[in-house]
Amino acid sequence: MTQVLMWVPADWVAAGMTGLPGTDVEIVEPDGTGLPASAADVEFYVPSFFPTPPVCEAMAHMPRLRVVQALTAGVDRLRPYVPEGALLCNARGAHDASTAEWVVAAMLAAIRRFPLFTSEQTAGRWSYQPTPELAEKTVLIVGYGSIGAAVERRLAGFEVTVLRVARSSRPGVSGLAELPSLLPAADVVVLLVPFTPETSGLADAGFLARMKDGALLVNAARGPVVVTEALCAELASGRLRAALDVTDPEPLPPGHPLWTLPGVFITPHVAASTPVSQRRVVRLAREQAEAYLRGDQLRNVISGTY
Repeated sequence: MTQVLMWVPADWVAAGMTGLPGTDVEIVEPDGTGLPASAADVEFYVPSFFPTPPVCEAMAHMPRLRVVQALTAGVDRLRPYVPEGALLCNARGAHDASTAEWVVAAMLAAIRRFPLFTSEQTAGRWSYQPTPELAEKTVLIVGYGSIGAAVERRLAGFEVTVLRVARSSRPGVSGLAELPSLLPAADVVVLLVPFTPETSGLADAGFLARMKDGALLVNAARGPVVVTEALCAELASGRLRAALDVTDPEPLPPGHPLWTLPGVFITPHVAASTPVSQRRVVRLAREQAEAYLRGDQLRNVISGTY
């Protein structure tokens, strides 16, 4: 029986494939300096967590490629490079807990002014002041998929009202067409949409203008879902606040206005960078490889608009 060749990007992914029958696993992360000859035999490709152009472009040199298993829920960087005849699968579900935790933690930190108190602690100042609270707020989740549902589960007990928006409406979830009418009611707007042509620049000047005064924008989707210049204008005026795990550009360069504008809390795309996410995504990749070897249907296959 011919062995299936799998490329994985790191030791921690390879360790999760130990003992996988019928499979040869090689640790390769293309860096633009040339590919091993074995690229011609790769059938199952697991790109790195933050795929660079060389990681994506390597697929053009894999004539036997049949499965591209992403380590992330978003596949916008990979999708244009997947060759005809290969399936692209995302990591839906693997990062729900970690990303949802970040969303709720960022929401609480921003609302209760933890960044301010941290800076005051660093300066050695006891700066007593009251803060707003999450209780009795309305939270609008834009992009209500598995992560959005995980966020809502974690908000249970915080005494909030949750509004839900997805691409198309379903019971309890509004469609994107209803978003403009929902924005003025929200104290917190959470962005969890995939990055697609439809969602690029979704949070533009008009979107932000519809948000109520003092509202908080939480972006755990992709940086370009928000029009950075429009957000900077709202932050500079003090009308809105933001908690961002992703930015446009990314990484955010030194000297960019977002670093120093009032009311913004930034983390460097770490929402899903946890041991739990790492374990779960490796488990998913292994299960997908096992399904491929058996000839079974794969999960999380991306086709059409996702």
